[in-house]
Amino acid sequence: MQQEPPPHKSRLACPAAFLLARATFSQGGITPPPFTFAPTMPLPPAPTQRATLVSRQAYSQPAHSESPRGGAVEQVRTEPAPAAGLTESSGPVARRKTGGEVISINARVEPSGKPPRPATKTGSRKARKVEGPTKLFVLDTNVLLHDPMCLFRFEEHDIFLPMIVLEELDGHKKGMTEVARNARQTSRTLDALAAEGSDIAKGLMLASTGHTEAGGRLLFQTRPLSGELPMALPQGKADNQILGVVEALRKEMAPREVVLVSKDINMRVKARAMGLSTEDYRNDKTLEDGDLLYSGALALPGDFWTRQSKTVESWQQGSHTYYRISGPIVESLLINQFTYFEAAGEPPLYARVTEIRGKTAVLKTLKDYTHLKNAVWGVTMRNREQNFAMNLLMDPEVDFVTLTGTAGTGKTLMALAAGLTQVLDDRRYTEIIMTRATVSVGEDIGFLPGTEEEKMGPWMGALDDNLEVLAKNDTGAGEWGRAATNELIRSRIKVKSLNFMRGRTFLNKYLIIDEAQNLTPKQMKTLITRAGPGTKIVCMGNLAQIDTPYLTEGSSGLTYAVDRFKGWPHGGHITLARGERSRLADFASEVL
Repeated sequence: MQQEPPPHKSRLACPAAFLLARATFSQGGITPPPFTFAPTMPLPPAPTQRATLVSRQAYSQPAHSESPRGGAVEQVRTEPAPAAGLTESSGPVARRKTGGEVISINARVEPSGKPPRPATKTGSRKARKVEGPTKLFVLDTNVLLHDPMCLFRFEEHDIFLPMIVLEELDGHKKGMTEVARNARQTSRTLDALAAEGSDIAKGLMLASTGHTEAGGRLLFQTRPLSGELPMALPQGKADNQILGVVEALRKEMAPREVVLVSKDINMRVKARAMGLSTEDYRNDKTLEDGDLLYSGALALPGDFWTRQSKTVESWQQGSHTYYRISGPIVESLLINQFTYFEAAGEPPLYARVTEIRGKTAVLKTLKDYTHLKNAVWGVTMRNREQNFAMNLLMDPEVDFVTLTGTAGTGKTLMALAAGLTQVLDDRRYTEIIMTRATVSVGEDIGFLPGTEEEKMGPWMGALDDNLEVLAKNDTGAGEWGRAATNELIRSRIKVKSLNFMRGRTFLNKYLIIDEAQNLTPKQMKTLITRAGPGTKIVCMGNLAQIDTPYLTEGSSGLTYAVDRFKGWPHGGHITLARGERSRLADFASEVL
């Protein structure tokens, strides 16, 4: 029976290593722990390098430190301690080179006793590295009335509010309009900031109320500031008083940059004429350029099949064919984005992205609604984009659909045809609810008589026109049959006003929001959040026909919804490219 060796009782089995370690500890002024030897263990070769001195801080730390990202464990190197007058950070110790230069190893050595600042990633919203002095933004009243949360949108920069801005804010707080609500919300925000701060003259920390993305301070005008204004500008006007405050701050704060932020174009023009820095409030704009809006469709390159010939996988499931592709094109794809391949001499491909996993994507072929056998309520699609849109409208897994396009592209007709088919034929939804923003093109004609639906009647001319087109497709029934069909259709379509949508919940409804380009992002959020279980929402609009004042293509609620919902597995968007109303309407959309 073999005898087991005795247990190890030593930390260092090599006498040479023991002597070197004891010498190291003795030079550092530390009493070494007792060591015992294990004579039964073989001795390793003697070390060839000289032992280095360690400081008390390095000795007291563990031999390994965990990576800050939670990844691999890296070994901490111990070096001689720095000379007096230098503070060392936690971790490795600084090493002195010849000539007095100090180099830190995975550490930051500060010339003072303050702890080192953590390195920040440039461009990060939570920890932005400030390069140079921060700016001072002077806000106009219209910015606060437009967005009550604008105080927290300027990151690390400071905000200044002139006294005349507070006076104008107080004058707009009465009423039930959107401007009055924003004025009251801004006043509550200012009151909460003032309650958290102690010295209002030195500024209030914007992050004190929980908005950690704002790293600057809020400054109020606590003393008279007078700047030199041109003689042609009346001194009593509020806009000119704000310009005078900006001019005084520019001289007082030099060389710090003072910027006036206003949504009033004339105000910005006057500020530039005076040589002042001014900017528009752009945080409400989803896109700076309307041409950058997500189109929902992507053309595959001409060599797509050549590159994918070795790696593509395909399989059949029902009436659809699936393709699993890879390559650099996957990075530019989004869920529910349409792809198409059209080349001379090759069969076309029209598909939708259904899955993206790593560097691979799955494409699913579409149902061809351009063929007469797949007509929806007697309507067949006339072009590629209309076929894409109908695949979204008829898919029960897609809860939110946005359609944009010029006049006459068939947005309302397709939405109504898909809705009638799924309400009356498939019984997927109980009824169609249609609404739109009541913004007139010209002068208002006054109050409208009747109930809610009767008041909305003049705004729903598009509904009547498209229902007339859909009723003509029913050629099999006689006059009485068409009348009965129209009565049934009317009973399943409800017209509602936007003014009474707050607090409602729609269950198993097919909701159509027409002329959605005239809605603000807040109104769009109010409508979309009305959806209950089994409800589908279709938003349609033409971004070139915005009638709401102060709304642009970049700040429209339709643009906001398209940008926020792209890539969501249960939402889809398509931009309709070609008008199908008539040759006259198509030509007018291009040249007028």
